[in-house]
Amino acid sequence: MAEVTKNTDEVRFEIHVDGELAGWVDYEVGEHGVIALPHTIVEERFGGRGLAGELVRAALDDIRGEGYLVDPQCPYVERWISKNPEYADLVASSDADVDDAADTMEEVTGVDPSADPRI
Repeated sequence: MAEVTKNTDEVRFEIHVDGELAGWVDYEVGEHGVIALPHTIVEERFGGRGLAGELVRAALDDIRGEGYLVDPQCPYVERWISKNPEYADLVASSDADVDDAADTMEEVTGVDPSADPRI
C-alpha cells in the first residue's frame, strides 16, 4: 500500500510503499505563492506501478489546499497536468512566459517584438 507524505525537512513530497521510500517530488517555495516542482523521482524497483502519478496528484492536491499555484518545471509533472486538465488552473502564468514567447518570435521572424508597433 502506498502513502504520500509531505516532508518539510527535505522539502519534498514522498511516497512510501510498505514503509519504504519509493519516490519523491522536490518542491521550492517561490515568490507570489508559486511552488516550483523541479524533479520527480521514483526508485527503479518501484517503477511501473503508477506511483509517480499518485505522488504528483497528492502533491498538487496539497498545494491546491494551501492556496498556492505551481510552476511545473519537471517534464513529468508538466505532462501529468496536461493529461489531467482539472489541475490546469494550478499552473501559474508569469511575465517570464511572455518574455520567452517574445524571444522565440524574434528568433523565428527576425522582428524585435518591442520595436514592432503592430505587436
